[in-house]
Amino acid sequence: YSSNDVDGRNAKKLRSMGNTDGNSSSSNEGAGVAPVQEDNDVITKMNEVFPGAIKSIDLAEHIQTVLAKHGYQDRTTLVATSLCCDEVNRELELAVTDIYNDNFNMGGLAGFAFGGVTSFGAMAHHIPNDGSCVIIYGPHVGIDRDGNVGKINRRGRSGNGACCGSAAAACGYVLSVHKGECAKVSMPSSPLDAQQFFVGNMLLPQAERIANSDDTEVELPLALFDVQDEYMKEIVSKGCGEVAGDGKIALLGGIQINTPQGTGEYFLPKVFEIRNNKGEKIADLMASFASA
Repeated sequence: YSSNDVDGRNAKKLRSMGNTDGNSSSSNEGAGVAPVQEDNDVITKMNEVFPGAIKSIDLAEHIQTVLAKHGYQDRTTLVATSLCCDEVNRELELAVTDIYNDNFNMGGLAGFAFGGVTSFGAMAHHIPNDGSCVIIYGPHVGIDRDGNVGKINRRGRSGNGACCGSAAAACGYVLSVHKGECAKVSMPSSPLDAQQFFVGNMLLPQAERIANSDDTEVELPLALFDVQDEYMKEIVSKGCGEVAGDGKIALLGGIQINTPQGTGEYFLPKVFEIRNNKGEKIADLMASFASA
């Protein structure tokens, strides 16, 4: 950790203890506060539908350990994230930036890297001298206190709500088009809701897969990931030459799993690899999770 990250470390500690308002009192400092018990029903459901998911704070440390073996140094690494703008998705970002400092944000609705090639090029030009980058990307899905996938109990609100809302809206559109209930929407002339247009239409090729699945709420984030993974790799392929010198591009793609307060956020890794600035994959790191 860098010496100027004390506040980040404290925030990470409080999150891991289930302190969700981010405040500490003097009576708790150094007192060894006991962690809040995680919701067993939520964890059981998550392990059933998304086996292999890892707690975000543990994943951040795993990223650091594995990348260090491939020449990554904390002080010369730039993190870029492409995660949904929903406020429930910040735990992994906070845990990773606690290690590598501030992140470059490429993401928009549902986690799509709507910053595109331009944002990748800008990010590449921000990498510290002789450094490399790691890009964390993917959609998200909630699991509420009752074990409902695609729902979340939000802070300060009664009941539950859709999570991811953008993905749910896109799914409804895609299934309606698939059933012939509505026509494919044409390209908007205004940017007012352009991101949602692209979320829905980029998901359209997955319509039959989603429609035929046993559980659309579980299949939806998996389908979204496949679309986003292809999109991210196309961005990297077009922009990789902007990474200077011997700089590397680590890709960590997967699905964020949002949980109720008191239970940590999780992440299901689907891709973990390193590419050079020619776009060539030089290391596949997925096997590292077998021993995590």
